[in-house]
Amino acid sequence: MNELRKLRKITQEELAESVKITRQTIISIENGNYNASLILLHKITKFFELSIEEVFIFE
Repeated sequence: MNELRKLRKITQEELAESVKITRQTIISIENGNYNASLILLHKITKFFELSIEEVFIFE
């Protein structure tokens, strides 16, 4: 998500505001320190207009 966000020149703050969460939560997600809910994942992928698989890598 971090690379995609930077590629599209979107700040953490802009993304956070768009999906109604804090910038700290975006930072935690990007650092792998936060397990986002399916609802939040959906909001983020809808923002990017991509599928979950295109935005997030699941191991």
